[in-house]
Amino acid sequence: MLGAGHVGPVIARLAIRAGYPVTIATSGDPDDIALITELVIPGAEPRWASDAVADADTVVLAIPLHRFRDVDPALLAGKLVVDAMNYWPVTDGVLEAFNDGGSTEVVAGRLPGSVVVKALNHIGYHELEDQARPAGTPGRRAAGVAGDDPAAVAAVAGLADRIGYDPVRLGSLRAGRVLQPGGPVFGVTLTRPEFERALYEDARSLR
Repeated sequence: MLGAGHVGPVIARLAIRAGYPVTIATSGDPDDIALITELVIPGAEPRWASDAVADADTVVLAIPLHRFRDVDPALLAGKLVVDAMNYWPVTDGVLEAFNDGGSTEVVAGRLPGSVVVKALNHIGYHELEDQARPAGTPGRRAAGVAGDDPAAVAAVAGLADRIGYDPVRLGSLRAGRVLQPGGPVFGVTLTRPEFERALYEDARSLR
């Protein structure tokens, strides 16, 4: 997990409950987040970013998008990267590279050595934890998973399922634009049928 703001700790807690070993890192010294990790994410291990990524199969990016420009692409080379970030001009400032199209497409373009999947970005962090339910629970909520690599999408769909959501696979990163701010499923928690209906009713999901 790269990022210890609002979203990162929630995903980390859900992953730990699902049985995943989790390391968490920020841009600084892991000692700076050791106490808050112990209190807020028991079971997670704070580490230097380079060490955390080196030992990980999957890396979740949950940092403010304007900070993404400081991430060395070589750090994430060879990794499955889950982009849980969103573009918020009010807080990030205007980032010209992200103004047209999908933010995760830009992220993927800057990480040529990684396989990037968009997921866990469209549900608010409070709801993400509160709405998680075991598989088979009536009314279980859905989580969109978008990517160009079918194996990577399947892996992240498995993660979403294990942490408490019915995964809905989208066919490409471009299709994942429906998951970002302004999209038909952003900021709401929907069951799988409701989620799929919203996608089909939105013209962008058919392009």
